[in-house]
Amino acid sequence: MAVLMKAAKCPTDELSLKNRAIVSGSDFGPDIKYIDVSTAPGQHFIFSTERTMAGEINPGCIGFSLLQRKWATLSINQDISIKPFHFERSSEVLCSIALEVDFLQKKTVTHEPYDSDHMAKDFLLQFAGLAVTVGQPLVFNFQDKKLLCLAVKTLEVIDAAAMAAGGNGGGSGGSTEPKRVNFGRLLANTVVTFEKAEGSGLNLVGRSKGRTTAVRQSIINPDWDFGRMGIGGLDREFNAIFRRAFASRVFPPEVVEQLGCKHVKGILLYGPPGTGKTLMARQIGTMLNAREPKIVNGPQILDKYVGESEANVRRLFADAEEEEKRLGPASGLHIIIFDEIDAICKARGSVGGNSGVHDTVVNQLLAKIDGVEQLNNILVIGMTNRRDMIDEALLRPGRLEVQMEISLPNEEGRVQILRIHTRRMKEFKKLNPDVDLSELGQMTKNFSGAELEGLVRAAQSTAMNRLIKAASKVEVDPAAMEKLMVTREDFLHAFENDIKPAFGTAAEALENYLTRGIINWGLPVAHLLEDGALYTEQARGAEGSGLVSVLLEGPPNAGKTALAAKLAKLSDFPFVKVCSPDEMVGFTESAKCLQIRKYFDDAYRSTYSCILVDNIERLLDYGPIGPRYSNLTLQALLVLLKKPPPKGKKLLILCTTSRRQVLEDMEMLSAFTAVLHVPNLSTAEHLVAVLEQEPDVFGRNELAAIYKRVKGRRIFVGIKKLLDLIDLARQMDPQVRMMKFLSKLEEEGAIEDATVAK
Repeated sequence: MAVLMKAAKCPTDELSLKNRAIVSGSDFGPDIKYIDVSTAPGQHFIFSTERTMAGEINPGCIGFSLLQRKWATLSINQDISIKPFHFERSSEVLCSIALEVDFLQKKTVTHEPYDSDHMAKDFLLQFAGLAVTVGQPLVFNFQDKKLLCLAVKTLEVIDAAAMAAGGNGGGSGGSTEPKRVNFGRLLANTVVTFEKAEGSGLNLVGRSKGRTTAVRQSIINPDWDFGRMGIGGLDREFNAIFRRAFASRVFPPEVVEQLGCKHVKGILLYGPPGTGKTLMARQIGTMLNAREPKIVNGPQILDKYVGESEANVRRLFADAEEEEKRLGPASGLHIIIFDEIDAICKARGSVGGNSGVHDTVVNQLLAKIDGVEQLNNILVIGMTNRRDMIDEALLRPGRLEVQMEISLPNEEGRVQILRIHTRRMKEFKKLNPDVDLSELGQMTKNFSGAELEGLVRAAQSTAMNRLIKAASKVEVDPAAMEKLMVTREDFLHAFENDIKPAFGTAAEALENYLTRGIINWGLPVAHLLEDGALYTEQARGAEGSGLVSVLLEGPPNAGKTALAAKLAKLSDFPFVKVCSPDEMVGFTESAKCLQIRKYFDDAYRSTYSCILVDNIERLLDYGPIGPRYSNLTLQALLVLLKKPPPKGKKLLILCTTSRRQVLEDMEMLSAFTAVLHVPNLSTAEHLVAVLEQEPDVFGRNELAAIYKRVKGRRIFVGIKKLLDLIDLARQMDPQVRMMKFLSKLEEEGAIEDATVAK
């Protein structure tokens, strides 16, 4: 029978944590455990009761907490109709309850994990037997942590009798499938699951954590098309980056939590200029369903005011920090891209000056990426041409742990890049059918992606230039739209004249050394070229360490540099660099070592490389008086001559010297794979063989007379010196040319009587 009572406040905070209606013992006996509260016609709410000591609640009143009053739309002193409620004896029992959980104080944020398994056990201990209704709010005090607010999302019951009958092989008198209900009574064995409320800062972990009802946003942009990335020749690198950095972010947080793995927070892209590092970073930012990436040039971080550089770093991470505190694991991904990261992350202690600003910037960046307060919602992408300059602490796992070299594209990659940059021309039929991209890919060895793009632009400019009439004023052919066509000749013109690869052949230097070509004056030259070709093939071969170093030694002016240049050219290696003392005049020892090291580092980036080290004793600052040499440069060269290139790379080193004995004293000869001797001309036949290859100087009779005069005499002259004397003879009077030429040879000590020589 219903009675009229009044709604009142819950007497104490402790009682409000019980989530029950507080009643006076004088109004209800101990057998009344549940009541039906009617606030208006058709409005009924079922509450569990809690009897209190006399004086805590007035007779005729029922105490409700603030949450209960909001849910049941009750006000203080409101008249309410109350009658006892009894759960009917039934075989249906509450098998599961799903609760939405958040902090009672909504703005509370903590990184402390809340174990849902322990929460479920504690919840049943506190509230077994509690009457619960869908939508009902509950206050939960878990392990004396911050108070939690729970909302009943779903209730499911199951027919225990039907389950028992099915388990014993009986008939199917009832369904064994769970069904949803509006209210029920919590049992000690009810399965409890928790779902984090949307926008909550609660860090919920454990197996009793239910799936969120919100549709999880994919980390990969749904509109993204991998086929239209515009990155050519970097498929392997991109796949490796995706596997290491993004595969874990594709899976739901529950799976990642079960694995106990952490997301990768940093990627370092390094390699030569123009190979696509910045392009790849941009495409990663576009591919991910994340915030707009923050792109920062390294030098922009630095500031002239004390502490501002570090503050600039903190500002970059501020948004990510705020969202991490507010949403925890549900926070979106924040991408920060550092271009030229070596400008701000140099190895600590390596930068001079007493301000220490570079060191403190590195420290601040280290702390933000993987410090005490770790952020799990950031991805830092750094790009550099100089990985060796970056502080080691930044490269360890947990920081920029995925380090990917973006190297020069191979032939297949070059064809891909050319296809990307000519796609529009093909689409609008502006590319002549005679253009073979496979042929261009084969020709453009050691071209970077940026240089290939430049090649396409140069070919387009050449094609457009054909349709421009340069008269008194510049005019464009009216039919240009129809006539404009980029042909194979345009690409060849651009290849020959406009675009040269930074990591290509030092063609100009080699041509300077080979101005007169190689004059084959006898068997020694033929044998040298033959042996050089063998060592080139040894360097090219798949077997061995991939390193072959050859020293060409001989007297001054014997033509060692020209022979080395010829061997380098015949190797047909895509990367050929000349390391000459001419380019290092005035360099300090350390600057010279750095320059030599750069030549070798560049060579390691190409699949096949050749380095020509000319006049090695001059490079070592050797002086005969003293003697004196640079030990720092010597040790650097010894290390680099013996260091094998990276796996899969081949390196041929050709060195020349006129001081074999000096190198032997320095214990340098053992660093070479082979030492080839380049001799001077030593017979009359050698001398005449050279003169015959310069037909415009001496006639047949004069050559016979020269041979007769030098036959039997001692000859010792370098090919370079002899060619200088031949050039001088060209300027002489033909009547006296032969006699003066022989006289000059004697003056230079190139020919002597055999008796005098003894």
